[in-house]
Amino acid sequence: MPSNIPPAPADAASRRAAKPAIVYPAGTMPEPDMATLEAARRALVKTHELIVPPRDARAFRVARGQFFRIVSVEGPQVGDLNLWNADDLSERFFSGKTRALHGTHVGIGDRLWSNMPYLRPMATISHDTLGWYGFDADGAGIHDVIGTRCDPYTNLLLNGTTYDFCCHSNLSRALATEVKADPAAVEHHVHDVLNVFMCTGFTKDTHQYFMKASPVRPGDFIEFFAEIDLLGALSACPGGDCSATHSSDAAACHPLKIEIFEPDRTALKGWTWPSPSAYHRRHGAHAGS
Repeated sequence: MPSNIPPAPADAASRRAAKPAIVYPAGTMPEPDMATLEAARRALVKTHELIVPPRDARAFRVARGQFFRIVSVEGPQVGDLNLWNADDLSERFFSGKTRALHGTHVGIGDRLWSNMPYLRPMATISHDTLGWYGFDADGAGIHDVIGTRCDPYTNLLLNGTTYDFCCHSNLSRALATEVKADPAAVEHHVHDVLNVFMCTGFTKDTHQYFMKASPVRPGDFIEFFAEIDLLGALSACPGGDCSATHSSDAAACHPLKIEIFEPDRTALKGWTWPSPSAYHRRHGAHAGS
């Protein structure tokens, strides 16, 4: 602990005793119609699948109204997911707002929200075979929107070494391949991720971000419903199950599979498709004029 921390004031106890208030109460925003999604997914037809190799990433496209799954196929493996509007890379997954709206870890019925000024649901989690996990004795949960993604810049800062297969680099290569550009030209589009299958939390004493062995096993999957046309990219993290390390070749790594499904579209006829936020974007500049 730093030596220059000032002493606590006389009323420190009463200040700390203030009651918490949820910043964004869940009941104040529209809930997805999960019954409709359940009906639509009863007759899913697989239209495409691809394998993401260990320590690499692949891009994929999902049409509005389709479902996609990220599947464990050979062994415990964490994946880092990015999502963009397929027609406009400036609209992308906003992990920070998703965290504020739903919590540190997401599951069935939660939505992945896009950045401002769009701020709309990009995808809804429709199924999760790890939904049973909840939060364990260490306070850890699955599928976090806390971590940003492992990256070569932080690795160089902390370890003094260069490593080119961190998730940031993997996602940059995958996006570059998809849009036919150089990775350095598109890496600014790579953003904070959904850490799929990753088991994480904060330590109780120092409140530091921690990871532990993922409980995912072959056959487990998380499934999403695409609410807009999506371009996605998934990295099979070099940390493997993230039980001990990342940003190196030390961990045992496994591939991940992406599956895309066409649903019974008649079951979705009453679905309300999200539009970008209706906020006028004047930001008070013309108030009173």
